[in-house]
Amino acid sequence: MKILVTGAAGFIGSHYVRTMLDGGYPGYEDAEVTVLDKLTYAGNLNNLPIGHPRLTFVEGDILDAALLADHLPGHEAIVHFAAESHVDRSLPGAAEFVRTNVLGTQSLLDAALRSDVQTFVHVSTDEVYGSIEEGAWTEDWPLQPNSPYAAAKAGSDLIARAYARTHGLDVRITRCSNNYGTHQHPEKLIPLFVTNLLSGKPVPLYGDGRNVREWLHVDDHCRAIQLVLTGGRPGEIYNVGGGTELTNRVVTERLLELCDADWSMVRHVEDRKGHDLRYALDDTKIRTELGYEPRWTFETGIRDVVAWYRDNPVWWKPLVTA
Repeated sequence: MKILVTGAAGFIGSHYVRTMLDGGYPGYEDAEVTVLDKLTYAGNLNNLPIGHPRLTFVEGDILDAALLADHLPGHEAIVHFAAESHVDRSLPGAAEFVRTNVLGTQSLLDAALRSDVQTFVHVSTDEVYGSIEEGAWTEDWPLQPNSPYAAAKAGSDLIARAYARTHGLDVRITRCSNNYGTHQHPEKLIPLFVTNLLSGKPVPLYGDGRNVREWLHVDDHCRAIQLVLTGGRPGEIYNVGGGTELTNRVVTERLLELCDADWSMVRHVEDRKGHDLRYALDDTKIRTELGYEPRWTFETGIRDVVAWYRDNPVWWKPLVTA
């Protein structure tokens, strides 16, 4: 079994690859993994076990058709993480998000067709649904993205769906809630707040902190992706939730406590443009069809994350000073 994983020098993709190479996914203990990553600011080779006998690393762009033609043949599956993913960066610079997320996905889908790839798992986000005041999104909810990032991911979802319907390519889409875990770039809320607090710096809380997110440990997310790869149905979409809804204010309070800080370290800043108030996923489908169930509670997971950042400043300090 050979699997190509795009964007796997980043946060979620690297966790997926490390777990697979460690034998964490039954039936894939001997799988050979090719990582294709452009190594943008969010890519970090320190996230990967470079030198592992079953790992091949290729630096490159998913828009490079010649590169894909050289490296993709012989792979049975693609797990596609590669994306521009930070909402704040998408506000002043949407073009790169459209280029990577939409055109890059289309380029990879074309290459998959030419190389007779059997299965294509496209990793997406709950942000494509927009914002929801109450209840939770099912997979058939209309797409109503509110940020350039979310719109670009919605575009990639639709391109992937079109290739499934038009060409018969076995495409499976996952849409996850907010991930947290170790090795996450410190531009995102939890690692930003943790690294700031560990450095004695204040943390910037958008608006009044009422925005609600559902938190999903990266390990649970990656197990769900593997379940979709091995047991999902072609052409289907699977929501992946963590089951823990918290306001940003509550998350901030918990991080202050774990980092031995108090509310004096919080700075309220002007709210982000178009900031979605609440996300919530109904993941009944993946639970009933594939047996998915989160293993991590937020309480246990967030303690583990804070401890990891406290113990690994050599990993994150170069990223916050770059």
